Amino acid sequence: DVIEAGFPVSSEEDFNAVKRIAQKVKGPVICGLSRALEKDIERCYEAIKYSDRPRIHTFIATSKIHIKEKLKMTPSEVLETIRKSIKYAKSLCPEVEFSLEDATRTEYPFMIKVVKTAILSGANIINIPDTVGYALPFEMKDRIEHIFNRLGDLIKEKNVQISVHCHNDLGNAVANSLAAVEAGASQVECTINGIGERAGNASSEEVVMNLVTRKDYYKKCTHVKTRLLCPTSNIVSNLTGLLVQRNKAIVGKNAFAHEAGIHQAGIIACRDTYEIMKSEDLGWKGEHLVIGKHSGRNAIKKILSDNGINPDNNKISCLIKKVKSFKGKKRYVTHKELLEMIKT
Repeated sequence: DVIEAGFPVSSEEDFNAVKRIAQKVKGPVICGLSRALEKDIERCYEAIKYSDRPRIHTFIATSKIHIKEKLKMTPSEVLETIRKSIKYAKSLCPEVEFSLEDATRTEYPFMIKVVKTAILSGANIINIPDTVGYALPFEMKDRIEHIFNRLGDLIKEKNVQISVHCHNDLGNAVANSLAAVEAGASQVECTINGIGERAGNASSEEVVMNLVTRKDYYKKCTHVKTRLLCPTSNIVSNLTGLLVQRNKAIVGKNAFAHEAGIHQAGIIACRDTYEIMKSEDLGWKGEHLVIGKHSGRNAIKKILSDNGINPDNNKISCLIKKVKSFKGKKRYVTHKELLEMIKT
């Protein structure tokens, strides 16, 4: 729905990249990030203005430690900066998002003041970031609920969207994002493969597939084409050089691979026994039946049968022994290696 394409003021390269995306990509909102400074906001708009649906996303820190140690401002000065920056952004662009940097370490009373100020200044989207990955899911849910409890009427009157942006420092980015959705947030800022600053951001594919697979619970929909999740993950991995761990949820090479004999027997009988998603719905390609020291007779027979080989039980038993004693450096025996073994 929205592509936040970059931080135009940060470099000429980023500016040109955002500008090109705004010119070439049609359909989604094209958003640029900026600090709550006029020069940032102006530079951001110069990059995104070519989009049919531009958005300026401006931010300032709101936690005590950031206000005191980084900004060296007073809370009143922060509020005034928010007013001025949003009004300026709004004079350039009809859609403005505002983020409270380090929101999850911001005290509730000041957070409410900031959110109210931002809405009254014209912000269309209010984003609550867990900038340092500090929050726990129940805390994130409580924080979003508190905003709706205190400012629900204003949010509804102004047709404001509540968003979250979660980092993964404690491994809670996806869980925190989903907790926020449960509390009423309708936008989740996330990244392919969870890439991002430090330990990364909430993983797009994990957030999407939670909402799709557990629609019975969340009762939310997303327009993401799930069949493109794995191919897109591969593209991003190849372009960035950041490898995806084998056991990563949804897009990892092992996400739909089964080695244990008990699991393999279940998958052969009915995939629903051990798979809660269909790999083809995600564009995942790989071997479902992985042969290793934990594999059983059923999987080996199935692989051989799929390749037109139907040995007797004695040959299968000998093959299982070879697999169990496989001396290669790898943990698994590939299907090709298995077919070679049956010949010897």
